[in-house]
Amino acid sequence: MIQQIYPQVAHNYRFELNKDMNFSSAHYIPHHDAGACSRIHGHTYFLNLTIGGNTLDEAGFLINFSTLKQLIHGRFDHQLLNELPELENIIPSTEKMAERIYELVQEHLNTLPNRPVCLQVFLRETPTSYVIYRGGSQ
Repeated sequence: MIQQIYPQVAHNYRFELNKDMNFSSAHYIPHHDAGACSRIHGHTYFLNLTIGGNTLDEAGFLINFSTLKQLIHGRFDHQLLNELPELENIIPSTEKMAERIYELVQEHLNTLPNRPVCLQVFLRETPTSYVIYRGGSQ
């Protein structure tokens, strides 16, 4: 895993959890502006999730690290993203993938009694390109 310093999210939560993981996937961008990216190609994505909250669960966690990994890695690793039913009608750009990962994580967090919040999704597609997604409306 790349040792990385991630952009900080301003918040007032007592606890901040960060989980790094990676997954390998292929995709293509079916759009005339995508150039070479319109052809199938793969990436090893590096992901950092930032979760905040004030209350821990009975085990002393905001959320178990392994649960976060299962939510993402098990779903996207070694997949052709364009063929996943849950990404139907979504062009799997890094921006849209970061947004979808946020939605999946937050949907799960909403089911937890301690109500943690996904503050930030940092998704690196290549060594020189990444996207940050922070939920909410602007």
